[in-house]
Amino acid sequence: MRFTPHGKHLIAGDWVATEQQFENEPASGPADRFSVGTPALVDAAVQAAEEAFWTYGATTRAKRAAFLTAIADEIEARAEAITEIGTRETGLPQARLQGERGRTTGQLRLFAEHLLKGDYLDRRFDPALPERAPLPRPDIRLMQRPIGPVAVFGASNFPLAFSTAGGDTAAALAAGCPVVVKGHSAHPGTGEIVAEAILAALETCQLPKGVFSLIQGGKRDVGTSLVQHPLINAVGFTGSLGGGRALFDLCAQRPNPIPFFGELGSVNPMFVLPEAAAARGEALGQAWAGSLTMGAGQFCTNPGIAVITDGPHAEAFAQSAVSALSQSAAQVMLTDGIAAAYRDGAARIGGGAGVQGLLTSTCGPREAKPFLYRVKAADWIANHALSEEVFGPLGLIVTVSDAREMREVALSFAGQLTATLHLDAGDAALGRSLMPVLERKAGRVLANGFPTGVEVCDAMVHGGPYPASTNFGATSVGTMSIRRFLRPVSYQNLPDALLPDDLA
Repeated sequence: MRFTPHGKHLIAGDWVATEQQFENEPASGPADRFSVGTPALVDAAVQAAEEAFWTYGATTRAKRAAFLTAIADEIEARAEAITEIGTRETGLPQARLQGERGRTTGQLRLFAEHLLKGDYLDRRFDPALPERAPLPRPDIRLMQRPIGPVAVFGASNFPLAFSTAGGDTAAALAAGCPVVVKGHSAHPGTGEIVAEAILAALETCQLPKGVFSLIQGGKRDVGTSLVQHPLINAVGFTGSLGGGRALFDLCAQRPNPIPFFGELGSVNPMFVLPEAAAARGEALGQAWAGSLTMGAGQFCTNPGIAVITDGPHAEAFAQSAVSALSQSAAQVMLTDGIAAAYRDGAARIGGGAGVQGLLTSTCGPREAKPFLYRVKAADWIANHALSEEVFGPLGLIVTVSDAREMREVALSFAGQLTATLHLDAGDAALGRSLMPVLERKAGRVLANGFPTGVEVCDAMVHGGPYPASTNFGATSVGTMSIRRFLRPVSYQNLPDALLPDDLA
């Protein structure tokens, strides 16, 4: 069954068309037409979100939990249609879209459970001490409160889990914040049908329609007007470093600056320590190839760099990776533009001083095949461009002479989402020496695994020092991500009648 989008924006419960339209670029089948967003639509959506906040921000945790659960139910009710339009627009296989849908509904339900527990409120109470000398202490209570309307930018590589009803939206709605989503032009039809699910949940739960709006892709002025709107209080973004940094700067330049929670990508280095390389270098090379090519390498946690001590074990690791990668079939990328950027990135890496090509490929206009390169540590450290992300199945092996040089390479990395240690028992001392560096460089440190696959749970951190993200104290995955859309408020000597229900 083919889902045919109507191509309109959802503005506070109303489906609105605009005169100017654009076509999506589906990986298969004919294109669909969609209305182009405008600054006027942004203003209408944000004004409605601000008005809705006075009701929605004061709803009970139970009511918001029921709303999140209802969104999950409505998404599942549209499961087949979502998979159909999602695979057609992005080229992602059905199994991937089905798994991502499960992740999307799962994190909505997880936030519902998180709300009911109430721990995220971080409630604190310092009782009055009227007899304290020389000055009495007042009654002081603290609780986290929602910040107001939030803007969310859909991601190209996750049409469900990081887009219309994805992690940023789920966290903001859980916090009590209305959301205005700017849909990604790579999958506007998928965004539309998920917006229909959210609208149905709003109606079922009898909540103000301004709690959620979707504005489809448009010119740059749509994103600019959204982040600069004076009633927007925070922005969630997953995308490129260049685009994210431009929006971050706009947020900082506002008369009232607001936080920009941008997840901007990473090369996610792996450090293969000597004992592990000797014992299982070939197996690690083969497993690395599988992680590199997963989803055509279009994951922000794709482990693009492997650091290993030069010698026969490094050679075995490299040859095993080459053998596995050479058997990888071409994969469809999300858009023509992403495929072109991948080819440009491969050319940039391959043209670097001292870089040796181990496996090169010829790609179709929207295809990706693996590239693999090798470079010595000295050349790596001398050329910062080699550490910049290439979005796709490209790997770079950095060979070091000893443990000292491995630490120098670790120190040379900018901020990362993840860093991985492959180690055996005999590598413990070297691993301990690297840990202080990796903790400072990355939001998540792994041992003997691969970072592709981000568990949605209480303890997950998906973020890291810049440029991995623009706020190293936040995560965009897991229940702690709700903190981005809350702020602490202290209540001093307030009577119970004026306190929030959760503090009284």
